[in-house]
Amino acid sequence: MAPKTRGGGREATMKRDSAAGRKKRAAAVAKKSAAARIQTAARKRKQADDHLLLDDDEVNKETTNPPWICSLPHVLVATLSSFLFGYHLGVVNEPLESISSDLGFTGNTLAEGLVVSVCLGGAFIGSLFSGGAADGLGRRRAFQLCALPIILGAFVSGVSNSLAVMLLGRFLVGTGMGLGPPVAALYVTEVSPAFVRGTYGSFIQIATCLGLMAALFIGIPVHSITGWWRVCFWLSTIPAAALALGMFFCAESPQWLYKQGKIAEAEAEFERLLGGSHVKTAMAELHKLELDRADEPDVVTLTELLYGRHSRVVFIGSTLFALQQLSGINAVFYFSSTVFKSAGVPSDMANIFVGISNLFGSLVAMLLMDKVGRRLLLLWSFIGMAVAMALQVGATSSYLSHFPALCLSVGGTLMFVLTFSLGAGPVPGLLLPEIFPSRIRAKALAFCLSVHWVINFFVGLLFLKLLEQLGPRLLYSMFSTFCLMAVMFVKRNVIETKGKTLQEIEISLLAKP
Repeated sequence: MAPKTRGGGREATMKRDSAAGRKKRAAAVAKKSAAARIQTAARKRKQADDHLLLDDDEVNKETTNPPWICSLPHVLVATLSSFLFGYHLGVVNEPLESISSDLGFTGNTLAEGLVVSVCLGGAFIGSLFSGGAADGLGRRRAFQLCALPIILGAFVSGVSNSLAVMLLGRFLVGTGMGLGPPVAALYVTEVSPAFVRGTYGSFIQIATCLGLMAALFIGIPVHSITGWWRVCFWLSTIPAAALALGMFFCAESPQWLYKQGKIAEAEAEFERLLGGSHVKTAMAELHKLELDRADEPDVVTLTELLYGRHSRVVFIGSTLFALQQLSGINAVFYFSSTVFKSAGVPSDMANIFVGISNLFGSLVAMLLMDKVGRRLLLLWSFIGMAVAMALQVGATSSYLSHFPALCLSVGGTLMFVLTFSLGAGPVPGLLLPEIFPSRIRAKALAFCLSVHWVINFFVGLLFLKLLEQLGPRLLYSMFSTFCLMAVMFVKRNVIETKGKTLQEIEISLLAKP
């Protein structure tokens, strides 16, 4: 037995030596990785220092606002993606009957529902990849990547001769729809001067409203002109192509360029966007942030978003988007035609009334965003939506005669859409890129928007079933409760960002425990 014991001892010793060797190698790799991060941070600091030889007096010298006209053309091109988003949300509403007749699925409600909603599945997939595309390719190329599936999908939808081909086209369009909104929110936030960033952010919501209304008006001849629904799809390739081509002439995000170590290019883009006298101040703020997070890794993981240093702002963003959808906005849009029809108003007129309310509220939000602030608009928007839902509940009362009940129902619907567009609609997409640190901004926004699409899908899927099981009174009461929950959540968790630069917001959040 002795030889066997000695052999076992040698084997155990070899195992211990092997384990010790693995530990040493792992420690060496970790040390090398840490050293590489330190060297990278030092290199970035040196690059920044080489381009930022300025003192505090120089930084504080420029007190005037930069000219807003410099950044406006870049923002307008970017909002073409939001126009396309709104257009493809509404493009099948009027033509759906003609599409189902021509493609042979008339009366198949499941097929009709898929034509309407399959783009939501594509949007969810697109939103998952939007953060990686925006960080890996840059904001401009991400816009161009967004335009490609929209052009291809619109063409495929227009030439489709079967349900399967139509669904493929709608899914492709959906992936572009999912890619576009996060990149638009990022880009508009990063290229806009602080004093008009809220106004420019409102352009996203306004462009979405205009896209919905354009789809409505372009779809009007569909019942009188055979095959007009194909034209409805093909026309959307024009703004999509304009987005892809226009981005060749637009500025890249200076924040993204700085993260890539392209300091001189970031300076040049700041000069295009802000004017030469504001470049040094903007670059100095970026440099200060870089020093604050020099020890952080470059790669952003899902674990970091959920449990890391910035998990609280990711939680705030995800919850805001979830409450936005749980407020019942999509249910109201879906059910508005029925409400107006019961009042004797044709469906096309109902869509016009809802569209005008949405557009009017968005225009008012644009005027107020940089005056009263994001937080106040968000609070009063959710309060107004809760009151509007209460009116809908009141309309179901058995104590009211038919006409007063219809007035409450129609008025509640329009009030809900109007108050939604004042704050709950435009503010989350603007506020979240402002509060997310630049290092995680793209991926955090993509994660929050994926939550948005999931909640959106389930609300749309379950609304009619819940309406049938619970009745309108209880269901609208639930929506009103979610709006009041949103009010409390905003009061406790949302900070005001009006008039602050992105760097100032990030520094203030980093200072909080």
